[in-house]
Amino acid sequence: MRFRTTLRGETFTFRDLRDVFAKANEEKSGDQLAGISARNEKERVAAKVVLADQSVADVVDYCFVDDDVSALIAETRRMPGSLRALTFGELRDYVLEPNFPTTWDREFRHVVTPEVAAGLAKIMGTKDLVLAASRLRVVTTCRNTQGADGTLGVRVQPNHPTDDVHGVVLSAIDGLRHGCGDAMLGVNPANDDVGSVVRLLRGLHDLIEHVAVPTQSCVLSHVTTQIASLRRGAPVDLLFQSVAGTQGANASFGVTLELLREAREEVAAHHATRRDEFPGEHFMYFETGQGTALSAEAHEGVDQLTLEARAQAVAGAFDPFLVNTVVGFIGPEYLATARQITRAGLEDHFVGKLQGIPMGADVCYTNHVDADQNSNDELMLLLATAGCNFLMGVPAADDVMLHYQSTSFQDVTATREILRRGPAPEFSTWLESQEWWRGPHTRSPRPLVGELRRALGAP
Repeated sequence: MRFRTTLRGETFTFRDLRDVFAKANEEKSGDQLAGISARNEKERVAAKVVLADQSVADVVDYCFVDDDVSALIAETRRMPGSLRALTFGELRDYVLEPNFPTTWDREFRHVVTPEVAAGLAKIMGTKDLVLAASRLRVVTTCRNTQGADGTLGVRVQPNHPTDDVHGVVLSAIDGLRHGCGDAMLGVNPANDDVGSVVRLLRGLHDLIEHVAVPTQSCVLSHVTTQIASLRRGAPVDLLFQSVAGTQGANASFGVTLELLREAREEVAAHHATRRDEFPGEHFMYFETGQGTALSAEAHEGVDQLTLEARAQAVAGAFDPFLVNTVVGFIGPEYLATARQITRAGLEDHFVGKLQGIPMGADVCYTNHVDADQNSNDELMLLLATAGCNFLMGVPAADDVMLHYQSTSFQDVTATREILRRGPAPEFSTWLESQEWWRGPHTRSPRPLVGELRRALGAP
């Protein structure tokens, strides 16, 4: 393999493929913190030129990290010879061809390796990432269908700083009132203890059952806490876990691949006892995000986009209902500006979709990053245009517990209107059956008060 090129009289030499990948990556503060980024734009362009000439086979056969994630990738994703024979420059042209989605859906969606997806993203522009991803549909089902053409799902995030079930249900109903919540009603608990998680799971299940809404709930505690709650009799719709792209980073989350397999099997058995509730077969929910392996000091000298793609491959191995890149949540050490967050969000979405992953995004930023709601709106619209399966619906966009800025109920309903997207078809049918629903901008809240009181058990 050749890792050298000359630009305008200056010769650039790279050590190996990891070095090429890191320096070809768009500017990220995390790669700079790790000491692996390009020194300047000229070196970045040189690395992209070198990468474009590399064969896909060379990248597939190269070991970026020697761990169980790499073993899982080798076991579950086998690139066919027709793709292995291409250079990355040729692969980029192929992916952007109008007829590629048909071939991808038939032959490639479950075989593209994360390193190949990440390498491809490094030589694509913003428009390329949006166009290519917009043509790829990954459809999953649980109580409803996510990812179908013409839809944009919303996860309602009804967090409460003390895990008060009444407060959580009130917030969830507010989201439903805005036509949000078809992706899920997903709560980040303030306390990762079994008793609190059991109460939240039961409260959300009671709400879903009472108003007969075709959606699913999730309490985003550690996977072991959710399984313990399940064993106490709590109803688990979606099983959640954050995952990363290296074995060491997953260990920092307190998980192994074997633990995830065992937990999945237990929830599958649980769903079999509730078969009438779940027309679909998907029930895993994962969250990822660039920089997680670096924050755990487990990045192994690999750039954060490539590690994000590997994290998505981990999620894909468990046949997930949805995967969420929490793109700006981790902080400025990893993505320092709105421009970096925007690029990362579009990269994450594209590399996930190319691997056949049902990708959503939490379009967000922390208060000490150089970003604002305007830049957040821009990424939200770009991702929705790119065919993102779901976005977040956070009350007022300002999470009362996690202290970060995301997208509100109003933000995502406006995005649906702009792009003429609707909720999941089953959820749309349910909305139309509700007396209080009058379309995206004319709602009558008064009948909802009665629903709320009944859902909370009030007289």
